[in-house]
Amino acid sequence: MTSHHRPLYHAFIDQELDTWLARLPQQLAQGLDRKRHGDLPAWEKAVAKLPELPRERRVDLDRDSITVEVALNDAKRRQCKNLLGKLAPWRKGPYTLGGIHIDTEWRSDWKWARIAPHLAPLTGRRVLDVGGGSGYHGWRMTGAGAAFTLVIDPSPRFFYQFQAVRHFIGDADHGRTQFLPVGIEGVPDNLEFFDTVFSMGVLYHRPSPLEHLWQLKACLRPGGELVLETLVVEGDKTRVLLPGPRYAAMPNVYFLPSSRALIDWLERCGFENLRVVDEANTTVDEQRSTDWMTFQSLKDFLDPQDASLTREGYPAPRRAVLLARKPK
Repeated sequence: MTSHHRPLYHAFIDQELDTWLARLPQQLAQGLDRKRHGDLPAWEKAVAKLPELPRERRVDLDRDSITVEVALNDAKRRQCKNLLGKLAPWRKGPYTLGGIHIDTEWRSDWKWARIAPHLAPLTGRRVLDVGGGSGYHGWRMTGAGAAFTLVIDPSPRFFYQFQAVRHFIGDADHGRTQFLPVGIEGVPDNLEFFDTVFSMGVLYHRPSPLEHLWQLKACLRPGGELVLETLVVEGDKTRVLLPGPRYAAMPNVYFLPSSRALIDWLERCGFENLRVVDEANTTVDEQRSTDWMTFQSLKDFLDPQDASLTREGYPAPRRAVLLARKPK
């Protein structure tokens, strides 16, 4: 058990997740297998080389930018910036760590601002963030009062980005925020544990979307809340787009339903109290290239002659947020 993993084990023990606890060694070994991820040793080394920080720090998990104010001299700040850069591209954020501002590809704080007012209060709740990337939204969930936040994402890069942020945050959250490098398939069947489950930016990557909704439902306790954010298209409840090999340059994009069709899917899976709380096109101000994500971004994936279309000719990315409840 490494120093990165020990808090995760303790959190699972505290939460009495005994069935899942027994699976952790295998899941961690597989998710962080150096043979499967050639760049993993470099990411691991970058996090390990982050310098020891002063104990005195101010941590704010409820700002637009996850912020850690800690005194660093110029040499340490340069060292930290260089090491954090080795974990790029940084996609979800932003973060401000010891005076280093990580301007991520996504202004994830904009999405949080649209969602947060509609949520059942997170205070004291156990929360699962499926496909949570580097953990930005997970930190915001803890900042909103969650008693236990578990971020799951199979990407080892995101795991080490999370650990780098953890290095700065330290124990300011009292270990309430944890990361496990697995997909939803790694969650034990019929867990019925979490009070709130988030799935944001995942559904359209699933070849069997109803199966994903069933999996999310199985994670929730009776009466728990699902927060679902996904790509949609405009239209009535019969409208579903099945794009070709790529959509906005993304591979593995399968079903883009209308929000009305998505409501029908959720009803089919047995959810209740369904409502769309936000729906809008994604803008090039919200998703863009930065110094911390220097590859092509949204504007490069749109039709240069008509920004209402992707370069493949499909409707430009539009996202909806739906809330639903698992019956008691």
